[in-house]
Amino acid sequence: MRTGTFILGVLVTLALVACGGGEHDDLRQWMKESTKDLKGKVPPLPEIKAFPIVSYETADLVAPFQSSRIEPEKKAGGGGIKPDLNRPREPLESFPLESLTMVGTLQQGKMAYAIIRADKSVYRVKIGNYLGQNFGIITNVIETEVQLRELVQDAAGDWIERSSTLQLQEQEGNK
Repeated sequence: MRTGTFILGVLVTLALVACGGGEHDDLRQWMKESTKDLKGKVPPLPEIKAFPIVSYETADLVAPFQSSRIEPEKKAGGGGIKPDLNRPREPLESFPLESLTMVGTLQQGKMAYAIIRADKSVYRVKIGNYLGQNFGIITNVIETEVQLRELVQDAAGDWIERSSTLQLQEQEGNK
């Protein structure tokens, strides 16, 4: 059986070799005739421009990559604005401002209060109370929002003021 399989394999191989030889001669001849007059042309490279040499005199100029050219001038004493780190913290300062929601307002005499929800608790706040984790002090309470001034550090480490608001959130049933 093995010799029969070997002979059959040799015959199939010879048949394939015989079939593959001359089929594409006409195609090869046509390609040779069609490309006989074609010549490839590559354009020459553009001429390299010479740039003028500029000397850099460092004696009386500021270095171009020195940080003082990029950063604004620092004020002596760090700008003067700093949060009071010694005052007692209020309960709503432990929550990020994004997690607090304003759910309403109250008017008692001339004093306006905002009702703030943090987690599942409700708090009453007024002008002068602190909110959020960025030393935010309430500057105004109106019917639709609480306005506050936060103290945040910039890239240089100085404290700067930033205005923020906490908008009144409508309930799903009132929409």
